[in-house]
Amino acid sequence: MLTYHAIVAAADASVPPALRLIADPVRWRLLRELAGGDLRVRELVAAVGEPQNLVSYHLRRLRSGGLVAARRSSFDGRDTYYSLDLACCANALAAAGHALHPGLAFQRSAFAAAGAAAPRRVLFVCTGNSGRSPMAAALLRHSGGRQVTTASAGTRPRPLHPAAVSVLRDRYRIDISGHQPMLVTAIASTPFDYVISLCDKAREECPEFAGSPRRVHWSLPDPVAGVTTPRAAYASFDRLATELTTRIRYLLPAL
Repeated sequence: MLTYHAIVAAADASVPPALRLIADPVRWRLLRELAGGDLRVRELVAAVGEPQNLVSYHLRRLRSGGLVAARRSSFDGRDTYYSLDLACCANALAAAGHALHPGLAFQRSAFAAAGAAAPRRVLFVCTGNSGRSPMAAALLRHSGGRQVTTASAGTRPRPLHPAAVSVLRDRYRIDISGHQPMLVTAIASTPFDYVISLCDKAREECPEFAGSPRRVHWSLPDPVAGVTTPRAAYASFDRLATELTTRIRYLLPAL
């Protein structure tokens, strides 16, 4: 005959790993904070009000479970940014729902069905406004249609990178060849609903914006860092476009 403890252990083993991970209150709070954008450990410590060693422990557990990713800061190499792996979270939770009942599945509502009274205004900012931010603005505009208006700017504008143009043209049939880099201070007085920084340096150098928009940070690596050939540049920008597409897909319902 099975003992009570054996029954409990068997029941625990049947719980999907993702649910066991997120069931801890501290880990759930960390996930909720990261759902709003990429953050450093000290910011997560302040947000959840727990000691740094405890927060670091739970972040390691979430990383080992594939729900959270980490990336060294390009602004200060001593810092690490943590981000929610939205696709892995969605897949894990969908699998957990299916394990409980096959009829339980996420129903993704169409963004257009939200019926927003006015389009959401989103500004993307990176350092050069030469790759990350114009690509993000174009991809969100392409996906969001009339429900969004987008813009991009840089803290230190540089000419548009040709690989950014090529990747969006080849992979998404989007033309950004006419993009003109813009200094972020020139647009800071324009009202936006969201300002999303795409590189760690730009996050630190962003000015204050009119209307107190919601600030979000996506810690994305510089696609030209260490790139020495056009072929390598294309591959780097292609990876960037893939990550931007995933993040934008999950941003739309939040907007």
